[in-house]
Amino acid sequence: MPGYEVDIVTHRIGGSDFRIRALHNRQQFADPDGVAEHAGVSPASWPLFGVVWPAGLALAEEMSRFPVTGKHILELGCGLGLASLVLARRGADITACDHHPLAGEFLRWNAELNRIAPIAFRHAPWLGPNPALGSFDLIIGSDLLYERDHAALLAGFIAHHAEPAAQVLLADPGRGYAGSFSTLLAAQGFVRTAQRMPMAESIGVPASRGRLFSFLRTAIQE
Repeated sequence: MPGYEVDIVTHRIGGSDFRIRALHNRQQFADPDGVAEHAGVSPASWPLFGVVWPAGLALAEEMSRFPVTGKHILELGCGLGLASLVLARRGADITACDHHPLAGEFLRWNAELNRIAPIAFRHAPWLGPNPALGSFDLIIGSDLLYERDHAALLAGFIAHHAEPAAQVLLADPGRGYAGSFSTLLAAQGFVRTAQRMPMAESIGVPASRGRLFSFLRTAIQE
C-alpha cells in the first residue's frame, strides 16, 4: 500500500489458517491528503487499526465456536477484520464497522487473501447513530475501551444499534474502563457476565487480566 509497509501474517483460528495483511509496525503514519485530520484521528492512534491485537485474536477464536445461526451480527471497531473473517467463513450474517478511513480497504484485501466473499462494511464513528447501519441482535468487539471516553461513546452507539433482545460480547485485556461501560449497559437493561479469557500481554496490561464480557438483554425494560 502506498506510504505503508505491510506484512502478510498467518493466524490459526479454530483449526483454520487466516492470512492477514497488517501494518509492519505501529510507528507508521502516511496522510498526504489530510484524511486523518478530517477523521479526527491523531498520528499516534492512526496505525493502531492495522495490528491484530491479543484481544482480537481471542475474540476471533471465540467466534470460531460461538453459536451464530440466525443472528444478525455487527463487529465494532473491526480493524483488520479477523473476527469478521472467521464468522464469514462459517456462513454467518456479519457486518463489520470501524471509524478508521483505511479499515474497509484492509478488510476487503483480507477477505480476498482468504478467498472469502466480500464482507459488508460500514464507516461508523461512535459519536451518534448511523441510520444506514441498522440494528443487530449480536454485537461483538475487542479491546475497545482503551480511552476514558470510550465507555460512554460505545454504550451510546449500542443504544442505537442493538435490537430489543440482544447480546454484546466484548473481549477486553483489562484496560480499566469495563466497569463504567457495564454500568451504562445495565441502565439499558443488559445483564453482565464475565469469564477469564486467555490472551497474550497487551501494551501495559498483563495477560492475566483478559476477560470476555457478555451483556445480555432479553427485552427492553419498561
